[in-house]
Order: sequence, then structure tokens, then C-alpha cells
Amino acid sequence: MLPDLAFHSPQFLWGLLLLPLLIAAGLWEKRRRAVLRFSAAHVFAQHRKGLRTYLLPLLPLLRLVAVASAVVALARPQTRDTRVRDLNVEGIDIVVALDLSTSMEAGDFRPQNRLHVAKEVLADFISSRVNDRIGLVVFAGSAYTQAPLTLDYGVLKEVLRQLRTRVLEDGTAIGDALATSLNRLRDSDAKSRVVVLITDGDNNAGKISPLDAAGMARSLHVPVYTILVGKGGKVPFPQGTDLFGNTVWRETEIPINPELMQDIASSTGGEYYRATDPEGLKQGLQKVLDSLDRSKLLEGGASANYRENFHPYLLLAFGLAVLELFLRSTLLKVLP
Repeated sequence: MLPDLAFHSPQFLWGLLLLPLLIAAGLWEKRRRAVLRFSAAHVFAQHRKGLRTYLLPLLPLLRLVAVASAVVALARPQTRDTRVRDLNVEGIDIVVALDLSTSMEAGDFRPQNRLHVAKEVLADFISSRVNDRIGLVVFAGSAYTQAPLTLDYGVLKEVLRQLRTRVLEDGTAIGDALATSLNRLRDSDAKSRVVVLITDGDNNAGKISPLDAAGMARSLHVPVYTILVGKGGKVPFPQGTDLFGNTVWRETEIPINPELMQDIASSTGGEYYRATDPEGLKQGLQKVLDSLDRSKLLEGGASANYRENFHPYLLLAFGLAVLELFLRSTLLKVLP
């Protein structure tokens, strides 16, 4: 038996004990019909063996397989999906705060820049959710709600795809981004509410300090998961194009503040991750997912998702029964 195969009603498997009885009944029937009922035995002696002679022994086998398949179908075989079904119907409300400052154009994630990679990874993040409402806040020198909390992941991914740098006033207003994200969650009645902050720099703009915003999150019981993108220090940064249209890169100093990201995460009950390459960003968001799923497991419980597999057995039983009835009534009809 396969390790992921189970039976919903295994008690019906006791019906397989009928098979020996059917075999015994078939043998008795065969002996009974072996007695010739006609005095003209020479008629049978002259009869040549044909297809009927070879097919007759198959009738008991068809019946046996049909009964066995029907019994297995009644036991309802199931296979367990790899995904776990969340019993917390309400799900989690997640607001992603994404940095759109020009520093996200840095090329240390080449061949793509930081923003391009972040958008791709976030799209996968969104696709991995099932019943969680997700909102999107973007920020540079100021912060704005780009998409309210929604279950329409298709629309959300389209909004994400269209994000660009150099649309907002430049800067990195981390405090404002957190405050705006918390404002979206303030009226949420979800049991679990979180903010995922993705930035590549230090706070240098905005009206609200990051630690004050972290204090607001703590008072609202909203953990903040921070992901610091990029290596920091001097990194390749686009400076325009040459005569052939190729991007010209120049090493540029981009300050980062990992201590601030750690303080925000630890003070709110979240976690801090560092992503210095595309794979690191994927792993960071995956760790966020793992943490979110653990919290949902503790709150609402979880159950394995099972897929019913009785249909092939039921169809096989029905098909073999019909085939046996057809053969007994036509080609293999037995005269008394």
C-alpha cells in the first residue's frame, strides 16, 4: 500500500472475504454442468473448440474482479495531498510594504535590479496564499496604499506588475510606510494581522519615526516581518545609457540600517531577514510564510486534504459486471 493511501471506510474491506465463497460456488457450478444431459454425446465429440471454449473460464474471473473492485470502492480509497488544508477559515490579513525608492534600481541582483526581483518573488508569495487577504503599501519619500486588503490575487498581482520607481518623491520613509500599513489593518477583525516590510535602505524621510511606528504595531498586536534587500555599501547603480543604448553602471554607496530592521521586528514580535541575492529574498519570504502558517496552525488547527480515488474502482466493477452479463446473454449463453 502506498504511504499516502488511506481508506475512509476500511470496514467494508471485510467484504473481500466473499471472494473465496464465490470461487467455491463457481467450482460447484462447474462440476454440476460437467454432467452430460444429452444421450447424443457424439454431437459434442464432433463439436470443434472455438472462441467460446476459451472465453467461458473468464466469466468467473470477471465476477471476482468486479466484486473486489466494488468492495474497494465502498471502502473509499483516498490519497493525501501534499498541501495542508487550513481550518482557520478567516485566514490572515497581510499588508506588504514595498520600497520604491530609486535605490531599488541597484544592480547587485543582476541581471535584474532589486525591484524587479522583489516583484517576482512577491507575485509567487501572493500565489501561495489561499484564504488570506493581502494589501499593498508602497513608499519612497512618502507612503501610499496601492491596494487595500483583498482576496482578488489576480488584480493584486497586476497592480504589483505595474509598480515603478521614480513615481514618488525619492527617499525612504520607513516610519510612514509602517503607519500606513497599520492604518489598513486597524479596522481588520482577522485573528492574525501582520505587516511584511521590504526595503533596501535606512530611514531618511517621512513624518513618523520607524520606532514610533513599531510602537503602534506593538500596541495593536501586529507583528512586523522585515526583509532588508541588498548588500549595502558600494553597489552597481545605473547612471544612464551609452551611445549604443546599454546601461552604464557605477559603484554607488547606498546606506543600510540592519539594526533598525532588527529592532522593528523584535519589538513587534516579528522576525528579521537579510536578502543579498534573489535566492535570499525568496528564502526570506518563504520563512515569513512558514512563520505565518505556524501561527495559523496554533490558532485554528489544520487538517490534511484528501482526494477521493474510489471512482476508478467503481467504474471497473460496473464495467466488468455489464461485460459478464452481456457475454452470458449472448456469446457465452449456457443452455440447460
